[in-house]
Amino acid sequence: MTGTVVTFYSYKGGVGRSFTLANIAVLLARWGHRVLAIDWDLEAPGLDHYFAPMLPALPEGGVIDLAYDFLAGARNPNRAHEVQLNLSDGEVTLLAAGRRNAHYSSRVHGIDWANLYERGFGEFLERCREVWTEDYDFVLIDSRTGIADIASICTAQLPDRLVVVFTANDQSIDGAMDVVRYADLARDRLPYDRPPHLVLPILSRFDNRVEYERAESWQRRCAETTAPLFRNWLATSVPEKIMLQHLTLPYVSYWSFGEQLPVLGERTPSADQMSFALETVAAVIAQQFDRTDLLADNRDAYVAAARTHRREYGLDLVVSSPRTVLNTTMALIDELRALGVQVDRSVSGDPEFLDHASESARNLCLVVDGEVSRWQLTEAEQFLRRTLDTDDDRQLFCVLTRNTDHERLPAFLRNLRNLKFDVGTRPQHMARQLYELITKAPPSSVDLNTLRDAALALRRVPKDVAHRGRWALIEQTVQDMNSALNNGDLALLKDLTVDLELLNEVHADSVRFTVPDGLRTRIDVLLGRIDRRIDMFTD
Repeated sequence: MTGTVVTFYSYKGGVGRSFTLANIAVLLARWGHRVLAIDWDLEAPGLDHYFAPMLPALPEGGVIDLAYDFLAGARNPNRAHEVQLNLSDGEVTLLAAGRRNAHYSSRVHGIDWANLYERGFGEFLERCREVWTEDYDFVLIDSRTGIADIASICTAQLPDRLVVVFTANDQSIDGAMDVVRYADLARDRLPYDRPPHLVLPILSRFDNRVEYERAESWQRRCAETTAPLFRNWLATSVPEKIMLQHLTLPYVSYWSFGEQLPVLGERTPSADQMSFALETVAAVIAQQFDRTDLLADNRDAYVAAARTHRREYGLDLVVSSPRTVLNTTMALIDELRALGVQVDRSVSGDPEFLDHASESARNLCLVVDGEVSRWQLTEAEQFLRRTLDTDDDRQLFCVLTRNTDHERLPAFLRNLRNLKFDVGTRPQHMARQLYELITKAPPSSVDLNTLRDAALALRRVPKDVAHRGRWALIEQTVQDMNSALNNGDLALLKDLTVDLELLNEVHADSVRFTVPDGLRTRIDVLLGRIDRRIDMFTD
């Protein structure tokens, strides 16, 4: 799948276009997307200021260098112009406008864009576009304001999507609408295959906290004027006014000073904070302008669906249970770990854990004893809300004790496939059922052979060896085998088994060294786990 090119445009400056793009870039990267931010506002570049704290060094090149590279005979973009940002939780790359020095202005004004196109610069840009969309999930272009050759490149030729940022005044609104019309006409004349524009209008720097009635009037006026921009992507059940409310960035005086990124400072924003609105816009872009009916119905679920895109989970499963069945739950967790499942227990009733539990694991299992506790209900509802409409194949399981009546479960849990601890059901049997539901397949014969070989090698560890140093190697190998089993890495377990078999070979010698204290116990514990796992799939 190729990436998506999104141009951010404003008819006039000072509306927060670069600010919006920079924050959206960080959010998309945080949600697992590879992002390239391009500063194509050559006469008033500024993205590097927003990203300054994350830049490892000042950009040595940029967009203007693409033009000069082309004139020098280049056929593809020079990736050396790109700078990887130092972002702790995501991947953002910046292609700046160019190196900002005394020669920058003359280099910008030395480019004749019309002449460039006559010499084939359009085809060069197409190759750049192919490279960028192959390497990145989202390419965000900061376009210059007004109507000019450069703006046409950014609004007509390059983008798949167009984000138009405007403020609540006639000049800004009408100018933005005019540019969309010009871009559509220019796009129709292109010799390249481009679908019709999808345009996302963003009402920026909107203050509705003081002059409420005037703000209401202007929001209605903006929605009416921009209504044509919604027609080819907004769900028919969603009024344009409601959608524009979700796409409105409030005026917050704190963020009007300097080049700041509120998404770095407001990690869990409330509804009245700037990052809350920015998350909504980023979610629409991340979901390709789709499922807007869900956004209108449940904004938090919509953003959560975008946030969990291709998320890496630390655990395969988290098990939630009341304390009344703690022993049974821990036995179940032990058996799941023996099968190589990354699993932990949820501490039902701990509010702080609830903030993170449904995000830490791919799947959730409720062990229900009698009735579902209110904490388990909260966990289940939060899990389902965050799972809604994501690309992740996440599952919610219910394991019912003998004290639980299926018919008394809440309806949304009653409709799930529920597992039952019937008379004679042991934790290892339940673990096997959960394992097969999570992995969607029983272990193969190759897996069982690997486990049997590992068990045999552990049983063959001798009582004494000829060299003391050999025990250190055996002990490390046993420890690594235990870790491989914990991680479900049977390929590594197989390799370590071969190592252990070599270490087990006894060589004649007059001096013998017996097994160190504790090692035999660790071997027996690991052997017991492997035997239990073999038994689960052969009984």
